[in-house]
Amino acid sequence: MNKICIIGVGLIGGSFALGLKKAKKVQTIVGYGRNENNLKQAQDLGVIDTYSTDITKALSAVDLVLIATPVNSFQSIFEMIKPHINSDVIISDVGSTKSSVIATAKEVFGTIPENFIPAHPIAGKEQSGVIAADGSLFEGKRVILTPTENANTQAVVSVSELWEAIGAKVEIMSDKKHDDLLAMTSHLPHMLAFSLMDYLMESDSNALSYAAGGFKDFSRIASSDASMWRDICINNPDEITKHIKGFQQSLDKLSRLIKEGQAQEIEALFAHAKAARDDWLNV
Repeated sequence: MNKICIIGVGLIGGSFALGLKKAKKVQTIVGYGRNENNLKQAQDLGVIDTYSTDITKALSAVDLVLIATPVNSFQSIFEMIKPHINSDVIISDVGSTKSSVIATAKEVFGTIPENFIPAHPIAGKEQSGVIAADGSLFEGKRVILTPTENANTQAVVSVSELWEAIGAKVEIMSDKKHDDLLAMTSHLPHMLAFSLMDYLMESDSNALSYAAGGFKDFSRIASSDASMWRDICINNPDEITKHIKGFQQSLDKLSRLIKEGQAQEIEALFAHAKAARDDWLNV
């Protein structure tokens, strides 16, 4: 592509840009945002080539626009770019929920644009901001595309090729399946980490003085961006709460086994969990 625009040059948007630069797949990458200091920093770091706080200038002659902001901002962003986008410009995103994003696009555009290809890279860090951007972040990682039935086939191919060029493994599935799977594998673990930290601080503020490596490993993702995860909760409430309830049932089962002193059953549960994780790590 000759030129792409990234709206929201943070960890994910910045890593996408660096990966494309490394792969030499795009001639010019322009950043757009409200914070000019952040955009200037991104340019100084070599993440983007140029930037603008004027959306008309930022979208001038672009082949693709990537929205890399919290999902609660998507309605205002769709409304902002709508007058400047034609059917030749691909719209994509990196949001962690997909059904809500597609619904928002339909609300703003009246119908889901054929050139809108929703995407979600299954990669990240607990750090945020362009300073944490990493051109190798997506290497070997899955990127899920959830194009709608009316999606332009060539647009799907173009988006897939960009992600594959930076080392990602592209997979296509429905938005509903995506939101259910990610609620289990990503959203739920973050809820557990956040709630564990909240539980400890409410129970005994001195408890962290006695926490060791295991607690540090488990709670790592509680350092993730709070506003981003607030938006994910608001945009995928049914699936997240469904799996929280499912996990509560698993905890209730374990609690009962412990209370009843069911040593063999406890060990069997732990052994099964360990084997499943070991197999996953060895894939």
